[in-house]
Amino acid sequence: MSSSLRESLPSLPIATRSTPAEEIAALSDQAGAVIIRGFLTPEQVTRINEELDAPLAALNAGSKHDHELIAEFHGYQTKRLTNLITLSKTFREEVLDDDLFHAVGHALYAPECGDWWLTTAQLIEIGPGNRAQMLHRDSMQYAPFVAQNRHAPRAITNLMLALTDFTEENGATRMIPGSQDWDDFDEVGTPEMTIAAVLKAGDAVLFGGKVVHGGGANVTTDQYRRGLTIPMQASILTPEEAYPLIVPFEVVRTLSPRVQKIIGFRSQYPAGSPGLWQHNYADLADYLEL
Repeated sequence: MSSSLRESLPSLPIATRSTPAEEIAALSDQAGAVIIRGFLTPEQVTRINEELDAPLAALNAGSKHDHELIAEFHGYQTKRLTNLITLSKTFREEVLDDDLFHAVGHALYAPECGDWWLTTAQLIEIGPGNRAQMLHRDSMQYAPFVAQNRHAPRAITNLMLALTDFTEENGATRMIPGSQDWDDFDEVGTPEMTIAAVLKAGDAVLFGGKVVHGGGANVTTDQYRRGLTIPMQASILTPEEAYPLIVPFEVVRTLSPRVQKIIGFRSQYPAGSPGLWQHNYADLADYLEL
């Protein structure tokens, strides 16, 4: 990309942990994404990395899918570690129970959708030599929302936490600010239209499911870009990870009620609904004795 073209591209707004959640949500909606400096403390970053080092090392790079397009999407030099709730005590007790995280979720979803929950939690480590991920929108998971393009209700919002520095060279997430307002969501633009979300370890970037983005190319020979993605979605939609089937119940009992709820162990109450994900028309938590 020429220096003149790069200089003409917009930059992402910056927030901090002291920025009100409603303002963070508004900045994300307006620009497509917002960087939140210092979302995690250095100590939290260290503990999460230490807790996930061993399971990540046991995981082979590349996709588990035979489908060539999906394998390309996942990345041949990329590791994707899931079930982080079970694997990381710091993640489940501090990140998922973080006041700002829940305040942002409420600001994003309460006005229109009502309840929200976690669709997945993945540690994504992009290794040296990995090519740039194909550009996409997270809302592509839900075809009707793509058909409604910018007029669709909010389906999914991604919070990406940097566990290492994100740089232009090592695969920082790239996005096209303003693409959330395009009329044709089958259009995903070109790499030249993207900008990198350059982050320090502990920073986060919040971006909506309508925004075109993708992991950048890692052109280094020895750097591993490690990020933790925790997308929130409207609770009327099916999540990627089936937490009630994979998180041990003895772990669930140690979690706060609000964390239990966003991973599917309590009932959901979307706007206009008397309740979903229930047992005998009562809250699931009663049946589970939580």
